[in-house]
Amino acid sequence: MSFLLLFLELALIRWTGENIVHLSFFTNFVLLASFLGIGLGFLRGGATRDLFGWAPLVLAVLVGFVLLFPVTIIALSGPRQVIGLNGSAPIPRWLSLSVIFLLTVAVMAMLAQEVARTFARFEPLEAYRLDILGSLAGTVGFAALSFLGLPPLGWAVVVVAALLALLGRRTRSWQWVGVVAVLALLGGQSIFGGDHWSPYYKVHAVPGDNGSGLVVSVNNIPHQTAYSLDRMKAAPKSRYHLPYAHNPAPADVLIIGSGTGNDVAVALDQGARHVDAVEIDPVLQHLGRDHHPNRPYQDPRVSVHIDDGRAFIERTHQQYDLIILALTDSLTIVTGQSALRLENYLFTTEAIDRDRSLLKPGGEFAMYNYYEPWLLDRYAGSITAVYGQTPCVQISGEQVGDRLQAVLTIDRDGGTPGCAQNWQRPPGALSPATDDRPFPYLANHRIPAFYLWMLALILVAALALIRVTSGRPIRQMRPYLDLAFMGAAFLLLETKNVVQFALLFGTTWFVNAAVFAGVLLSVLAAVETARRIRLPRPDLLYVALLAALALAWLIPPSALLDLNVPLRFLAGVALAFAPIFLANLVFAQRFRSVGASTVAFGANLLGAMVGGALEYLALVTGYRFLLVLVAVLYGLAFLTGRRHLRPAAA
Repeated sequence: MSFLLLFLELALIRWTGENIVHLSFFTNFVLLASFLGIGLGFLRGGATRDLFGWAPLVLAVLVGFVLLFPVTIIALSGPRQVIGLNGSAPIPRWLSLSVIFLLTVAVMAMLAQEVARTFARFEPLEAYRLDILGSLAGTVGFAALSFLGLPPLGWAVVVVAALLALLGRRTRSWQWVGVVAVLALLGGQSIFGGDHWSPYYKVHAVPGDNGSGLVVSVNNIPHQTAYSLDRMKAAPKSRYHLPYAHNPAPADVLIIGSGTGNDVAVALDQGARHVDAVEIDPVLQHLGRDHHPNRPYQDPRVSVHIDDGRAFIERTHQQYDLIILALTDSLTIVTGQSALRLENYLFTTEAIDRDRSLLKPGGEFAMYNYYEPWLLDRYAGSITAVYGQTPCVQISGEQVGDRLQAVLTIDRDGGTPGCAQNWQRPPGALSPATDDRPFPYLANHRIPAFYLWMLALILVAALALIRVTSGRPIRQMRPYLDLAFMGAAFLLLETKNVVQFALLFGTTWFVNAAVFAGVLLSVLAAVETARRIRLPRPDLLYVALLAALALAWLIPPSALLDLNVPLRFLAGVALAFAPIFLANLVFAQRFRSVGASTVAFGANLLGAMVGGALEYLALVTGYRFLLVLVAVLYGLAFLTGRRHLRPAAA
């Protein structure tokens, strides 16, 4: 049951965002719905009415709704920017998100009730141990299917097999209807949709015309087009050629975000002797290798690196004549548990400074995209802060809405020979993004109003659903308030570790999966320790936990980037997982003696949901401050649970 619960949660977080563009940058939304549903299911663990049998049917309704009412972006400006199925008008955003939220809560609650019923048959720590083992298997299983590039039909087969195994002889005809509907709907999308499934995206590629080899969209958003060299040369002030205006024949070129290969083709055409092409998504690179009109990836002068761009520049010691950040816009979040996009760490001052250190004398740094004016000024200001001089600004002339197609270039020593126009700092230019607050697309230090409204509505809905569906007044969870604070703190601690490892080792799917697995292994180690060893007094564990949090705060992740990779890994693991291990020793010691394990665990999960909402404070404060918030929440757990602080039995 725990395997199914975690596997389905990960699948829903990814799949809904790939079909509803509203969720592409708010995948935390489905995570919060999942936590609420699981918490409600645990609170209903003792209810006489078993809802587990309805899960296949509700899951089929959720899948059908998402496929029937997708949301696709077709333009970045104008009156008609998004469409629904077959070009129809999309349903209102509030309605789409509300239905997805309620259906996700429902299906997760139905599954979690069955988990809770089984949970109650074991001693609390033994039940928690089995739950963690199942969750670990779900994480590894979903990561493996993502690595293999299986479409949603592959995910559905796993979910359906688990459901049928758990239902066993209880399976009824209407449950078979739900199971068959899920397989048919996702089978139709997987077989007839014409999509490729990478670890990050649903990729849709169609042949282009008029000199373009391939037109690619990801997650229902237009992404890139593979153009022939002739087409790119014919375009006036081509953004692909402007980086070479001041450095016409670079020998060694680094391209970050090489995509389907346009920039690689231009670099080779300009006479580059060697090109390091870095692309995070293997499917995009493979499409470019096989379908780009000039086949640049098949040239022996090109070395392909399927990797995160920031991770690559932190590891390499190669020196370059030209470094290009090429249309590095991922259009997706690192995980369903952070507001960090795949490319955010490429645009911080620390990253730009690292790029500069890799340039040869006379080498040049360039970046281009379709920039809104304020974002162009922010990036130009970031370059100025690192190089001490303003970059050259070249406008290609093409404009999409209020977005300018522009190239920013600067020489390693700060000048740009032959530049016609240097950037002029306007009044009120935004401060650069940093590794602690890597949000270049956020125009100010506050949480967007849409997020605030959505989080407020989610929390109000949670209070109502807890009261109505669980049959328990909220005051009945009051004895477990300390466990709710622990849940909120732990979710924030997990989020902090996800973004920390993304900085240290890259935002790749493998790093993210390894972090989640590492978190679960740390939890499992704490549970096994608590089951076998007499623990110190609870107050001493709290002191050790706060000390570990203080050490993690004193040593920022950026300080570890100067270490070689093995030492960076050891230091990163120690700083990240020591607080998680100690936090779960505190939790295990408290949880082992609870009177109603399902209610206590439900309170802990609902607290984690609140932690998911608090995570958005990082948009204002930066991620490092989350450690302070974690310490405060564990302090509140200590104060509200003082009567339970007694030494554990031998």
